[in-house]
Amino acid sequence: MNDWWIYQGEGTARERLDRLAGRQPPWRTYNGVPDPDQPPPDTTGEAWRDTVRRGTGYVPDRAETEAVNTALYLRRPLLVTGKPGVGKSTLAHGIAADLGLGPVLHWPVTSRSSLRDGLYHYDAIGRLHDANLRHLGAGSPERAPDPAADTPPGAGDIARYLRLGPLGTALLPADTPRVLLVDEIDKSDIDLPGDLLTVLEEGSFEIPELARVAADRPRARVGTHDDPTVTALVENGRVRCRAFPVVLFTSNGERDFPPPFLRRCIQLHLEPPDEAKLTRILCQRLGLEPAEGREHADLVREFLKRRRDGDLATDQLLNAVQLRLSGAWTSPEDRSRFLDTVLQRLNGPVTP
Repeated sequence: MNDWWIYQGEGTARERLDRLAGRQPPWRTYNGVPDPDQPPPDTTGEAWRDTVRRGTGYVPDRAETEAVNTALYLRRPLLVTGKPGVGKSTLAHGIAADLGLGPVLHWPVTSRSSLRDGLYHYDAIGRLHDANLRHLGAGSPERAPDPAADTPPGAGDIARYLRLGPLGTALLPADTPRVLLVDEIDKSDIDLPGDLLTVLEEGSFEIPELARVAADRPRARVGTHDDPTVTALVENGRVRCRAFPVVLFTSNGERDFPPPFLRRCIQLHLEPPDEAKLTRILCQRLGLEPAEGREHADLVREFLKRRRDGDLATDQLLNAVQLRLSGAWTSPEDRSRFLDTVLQRLNGPVTP
């Protein structure tokens, strides 16, 4: 442990975050004003429990810890590459759990994902439908006119039909950063990494639907990715961060990224864990003492042997040990079929 570490460093999470806040690069400062009515991230619900459950089981090595801390100090995204199943996504939960940053904001990227998907969603069809209903209600002799029906288009309740996405929520102004996991960005359309550059540099973005009516309605409250009923204040149609979020991009290496995007990221490549690290992961994730972990050395060695001929994910080894602990497949004559069932390679030759 080094005294400069924030992630996996010494002291309470609050003490470490205070140290981080005092060491902000002058070229990465942001002036968003926190909303006093905005509640902090929920650390009592199922989303937080899931983050803690996944994150506390992550076992980082020194290179991973140093890369994460470098990204934290420089307020830069972390681009994490490696084969499927090596723990790229779990690292995001590990950071959030270690620093008490609330549930991870997850943006799973597909070939159809656009920048706006991450920033916010506007339900234009729902708004039009409600406007038609109000119009019909105002014209009905059985009902008194609804004052909301006379609101000029775009000047009234548009915020009700807006909800921030995971990236948009991560950029809300707060003194404590959130963790944003942009999962499998290598599956994105070729333009998405480039589209992200301005947002990640400025730490802010505009919501045009609110900016157009800002002269008449400068303040609006919109739902967040965490909970559509928990609203956040947006002023003059623009969201500005204060503490730059902890952004993790994961990639399985299915494509290359443009140099401008790579220049703005701290890059970390995760190698498949070796025998010693696999044993530590077993103990951490399954709550085993070191001596108990060594009792499963035969499964670890079999896992490594099969991984040489084709990719395997660490959670497949966890599944095998969990089955053994549950008393399943314990007959000696079942061993071969047991291993073929739970340690099926993700590529390469299939076990007969």
